[in-house]
Order: sequence, then structure tokens, then C-alpha cells
Amino acid sequence: MVSILLFPGQGTQKVGMARDLAERFPRARDLLSAVDAELGTGLTRLMWEGPDDDLQLTLNTQPAILAHSAAVLAVVADHLGPIAGAAGHSLGEYSAYVAAGALSAVEAARLVRTRGELMHAAGAARPGAMAAVLGLDGNLVEGACGEASAEGVGVVVAANLNTPDQTVISGDPAAVTRASERCKIAGAKRVLPLKVGGAFHSPLMQPAQAGLEQVLTKTPFADPKFPVVANATARPVTSATEARRLLIEQLTAPVRWVECGRALAMLGGPDARFIEIGPGTVLGGLVKRILPGAEYVSLGTADEVERFLVECPVPSAEP
Repeated sequence: MVSILLFPGQGTQKVGMARDLAERFPRARDLLSAVDAELGTGLTRLMWEGPDDDLQLTLNTQPAILAHSAAVLAVVADHLGPIAGAAGHSLGEYSAYVAAGALSAVEAARLVRTRGELMHAAGAARPGAMAAVLGLDGNLVEGACGEASAEGVGVVVAANLNTPDQTVISGDPAAVTRASERCKIAGAKRVLPLKVGGAFHSPLMQPAQAGLEQVLTKTPFADPKFPVVANATARPVTSATEARRLLIEQLTAPVRWVECGRALAMLGGPDARFIEIGPGTVLGGLVKRILPGAEYVSLGTADEVERFLVECPVPSAEP
């Protein structure tokens, strides 16, 4: 069976994450120790023990989620069978490149730690807001953002196009408020303000791009062994040069997750199995909304991983 790999982004972190993996699987434990050594911090202790307020800081959240995904990968990589492609939601795109052999897990952890610091600084310099719009077509949400940006001070954009009727908007607080009201008038079931440290995937993140470009340029980056569908374009990426460019662009570009899901389905064909690797099952819920009937497996906990190892043994070598 062909596999398609999915990697979660921010919002899936919680105290205790990946502890069961480290206790049960030496490969996971070794991977987490290597990330700690690379960062020079007690990241795993923070993941396991908190405090939660520190774990929620962007500069900690991003490497923590990546480390969790990489720890699962370290255990299950040989059991995944042929892989048609991968994608990750925002931060998760870095995990996807780890899976594709383009980045080492420790280099990626260092990268996303820096990414988190840069995003935090951009958010502190120009505070922003985000809100989830539920039950309204994404095209109408984008229209509301355009109108809200044009009618007053500030800018707001559709930042995460998660499902056909679930979109996250991002930008200057006043503009987000105006767009939220327009979305309600247009028929949105709910508009939920999000607790975030900045207006992610909006023009407000532009100041972070130069710093990320510098660190990406210095980081060893190979061509991915299988296509990674980029958030910014929803198109398969097969070269390191293009991957670097789109990861920089990703900071201010929307996460086109609906289009990413459909592009992955085209790569995998009708019998592909979607496997979410890392904490939580958020992406599984989105896949079910985008691609009803798609086969889905979650690999985030030790129990899930252990069950997968039994059900999907390492393929035997060809005689």
C-alpha cells in the first residue's frame, strides 16, 4: 500500500508529549536526546514536565512538535512502505522534509527554533491577531478579508485554508475584527479568536524572512527523496533550492491545505493511506473533510506506534 505522510503544526503541543515514546522505544529516546544536545536546552524535559506556559511559547512549541514527529519517524520509518508524498501544516512542512531525507532531524529542530524566535520578534514588533472562521466558504472569507483591508487601517488575509468551510484569518487586530464581522454577516456559523503570538502567514511576518533566509542558506539541505507538497503553492517540491525558497515564502503566504490534500491524493492514487505522524489528530480531521472516505492512520502515541509496527511489518527484501 502506498503511504502519504502528514505532519502537524502548532496547536498540537501539550505537556507530556512524546514521553511514552521515549520510555518504550530506544530509537525515539535517542532522537530526542540528540535534539536536546543540538539545541543545548532541556527541550524534552519541557515537553514532558512543562510548565505549560513555557511550552506554548513559539520558540519552544515549534522544535517540540518537530521533535515529537521525528521521534515517531525514527521508530516507524522502515514500516511505512512506498511513500508517494508528504506535506506538513506550517511548521509541519519542516518535519515533512525530515521524512524525505532533505533535512536531518537535529538540523530541522535548530531551524524551527530560530524560525520561532524570528516569528516571535515579528509579532512583538507589530502585534497581530488571528481568528478561525467556521462554516463559510473559503472564497467568501477571502473576499471579506479583501474588503476589510480596503476599508480601514491595517491588513487581514486568509492565512490557513484548512477545509472548504474552515479558514483562519490573520493580520492587524482591527482589520481582523472587521473581517470577522463581515464573515458573520456573510453566514459564518462561528468566528473564534485564537490565542497566538503574532499574525502568522500574513504580511506582518515579513520581517522574519531575511533572518530565516540566512539560516536556511547555511543549513545542509538535500533534494527530497519523494515529493513534499508545499503550503505556499500546493505543488510537489523535488529540489532543495525550491524547498528553501518556498519555506521562506511560507512565512507570509497562506497554508493552502485544501489544495495540498487534493494534490497529495493525486500523487498517491485512490488506494493511498494517509498517515499523520506526530502529536494529535488534527490533520486527520481535515483530511476527512477534504477527502471523504480516505484511509487514515494516526501515529502519535506509543500505543498507536506499537500497533502499527505489528500490523505493518518491515517489507521483506526481494529474492
